[in-house]
Parts: sequence; C-alpha cells; structure tokens
Amino acid sequence: MAQSAAAAKPKNGSSSQVRIKILRYNPESDEGPVYREYTVTVEPTDRVLDTLNAIKWYQDGSLTYRRSCAHGICGSDAMRINGVNRLACKVLMRDVGANVTVEPLMGFRVIKDLVVDMEPFFAQYRSVLPFLINDGPTPSRERLQSVEDRERFDDTTKCILCAACTTSCPSFWANDQFVGPAAIVNAHRFIFDSRDEGASERLLRLNGREGVWRCRTIFNCTEACPREIRITKAIGEVKKAIMYGQIA
Repeated sequence: MAQSAAAAKPKNGSSSQVRIKILRYNPESDEGPVYREYTVTVEPTDRVLDTLNAIKWYQDGSLTYRRSCAHGICGSDAMRINGVNRLACKVLMRDVGANVTVEPLMGFRVIKDLVVDMEPFFAQYRSVLPFLINDGPTPSRERLQSVEDRERFDDTTKCILCAACTTSCPSFWANDQFVGPAAIVNAHRFIFDSRDEGASERLLRLNGREGVWRCRTIFNCTEACPREIRITKAIGEVKKAIMYGQIA
C-alpha cells in the first residue's frame, strides 16, 4: 500500500499542514488548465520542491514538473510560486505560508502541468552566440586576462538559464520574439570578455527590432533572478555599447 504524504513526514512538533493549489493541464486529455488542491504535511525547512515531491510520490503520480540538482544550480525547476517566478528548490515552505499556488512559467507553451516548452527560449539564447569567439592563433596555454578584466563580466557568468527573468518580463509577454533578458545577459558575458572578438556581431544582433531596445527597464527580471544577477544593469551596459560604438 502506498504510504500517505503525512505518514512520510517525521513528527517532531514543528510540522504543519499546507494547502497547495497547482495549475494542472494535460493537452492530451484536458480542455483547458484547471487548479487542483492538495493537502500536505510539511516541515518549516522543507522546500516547495519537497512538497511537490510528496504530492507526486504519495498522492498523485501524474503530477509533472522538472527537477534535477535540487540545489539552485541547474535551474530546471523554475515556476511561479504565489505569483512570483522562483526556483522550487530554493523557496522554503515557511516563507510561502499555509496556502500556496504553483503555476508554470508564463509566456511558453505548456507541455504538461508545470513543464513548459523551453525551445524558443534556448533558440533566443543561441542567437546571441553565447560562446568565446577568437580567430587568433591558438595559444600554447589558456588565454590569460587580468583580475580587473575578469571582474568586468563576472556577474553575468552566474546565469543558469532557468528562464525566470525572461518569463517575468512584460516586454516578452507582449512579444515572444523579443530576445529576452537571459539572452542579453549571456551576450553581455562575452561582449565584455577581453579574450573575445565577437562583440561587434553580438551587438549588431542585439541592435535589431527584437533586441535590447524592447527592454523598458521595469526591473522584473532583476527581482526574479535566483542568482541575484544585476540584469537590468547588464542590459543598460549593452545599450551603451551599441550607442557609443565601443566596449568600455
């Protein structure tokens, strides 16, 4: 017999019951998305991901969501938690209350439940050439740079491609052709890399109709980033590089 979610939790006096409402949708069988509620016994230090696991393992095995490292590194479990884009593995249950609403990221086609089609997101990511470009002679050892040169783009190396920033952006909601904050962040990482020679090509691509100028500096992206990247600042620096035709 399957063990209940409540029985699966240790009884140490600090556990409590929460109601979690999840937006469910299976395009193969459902006419449209429907909220379904579950009651789960949790510890204050449980994460939202732990709660989703308890539902899937002990109550409803059909619940579908992405998860991998469970340590805020892979970015696979990004979703809307109480209306805010977050990583389910980083949000503690004690911080979301006794009534929790979980929904898929906005702006992408829902494949099933909390799983969305990320391919358009990765297509925009690939469009900014997110890799080192250097056609010079191959050095006998690694290409060195100063500490100061490395610090120039250190912040934007933190991106884990979770899409929390892009799917929190009103400009993206209005136009899914907008390259989006995550792609611009990853372009920034190489545009300002002293070892790279592809900045001009990236800036040309970002100067297009669906590039950086669609950003309205609303700061949703910065607030949504689980890695605390200063995304709006990075986008502003890319805009300046285009405007002044130089990398400074």
